[in-house]
Amino acid sequence: MSSTPVPKRELANIGPIQQLKSGRLPRRLPQLLLGLYLYGASMAMIVTSGLGMMPWDVLHSGIIKHLPLTFGTIVTITSFLVLLTWIPLKQQPGLGTLLNALLIGPFLDLTRLFLPRPEELWWNIALLVGGIILNGIASAMYIGSQFGPGPRDGLMTGLSRVTGKSIRLVRTLIEVSVVIVGWLLGGVFGIGTALYALGIGPITQFLLPTFTVELRPRPRPHAKG
Repeated sequence: MSSTPVPKRELANIGPIQQLKSGRLPRRLPQLLLGLYLYGASMAMIVTSGLGMMPWDVLHSGIIKHLPLTFGTIVTITSFLVLLTWIPLKQQPGLGTLLNALLIGPFLDLTRLFLPRPEELWWNIALLVGGIILNGIASAMYIGSQFGPGPRDGLMTGLSRVTGKSIRLVRTLIEVSVVIVGWLLGGVFGIGTALYALGIGPITQFLLPTFTVELRPRPRPHAKG
């Protein structure tokens, strides 16, 4: 007895106007905003744990030792440089790309106001592990809302689409690479950095199909008879 295969949900590489015209906004917009908040909250958990920065922040903390700029300015400049890599990948930005840049920082600061500063090691470990898992969930949520990924996740999804390699492999390679470069520049590195770099790819890969919202297909033009 044969069974009909379930169609695979895929991430669409479409522009911002088409993203808004692709339907299911009551599902997609709340998922985008919640995913971005959880992303900022997960970053706050990892930072507060004191056991290591996220890989891209290792790079930022290394660059800041060589340039007379603030940490936030380095993050912003890096975001624009990463967006330049979207051009050869033909990766389309969207509403999610803009909101990622605007909201994640404030969400991180807001969450840190309510997080305790733990002294016990077990609580630090819980914050770290919980932050990594939550970051994977948040990544899958806001990417799966199909409003365009953030600058760094767009690099990941673009490379995955162009090379045909899995999200898990591409993200892991990117995270490990930026950690190495950041460490060579003198960036802050810890056990949490290694756990994040190795774990975030598989978590996001596993959860992305669950949170990817299937878009409304474009209507086909009627043939002139």
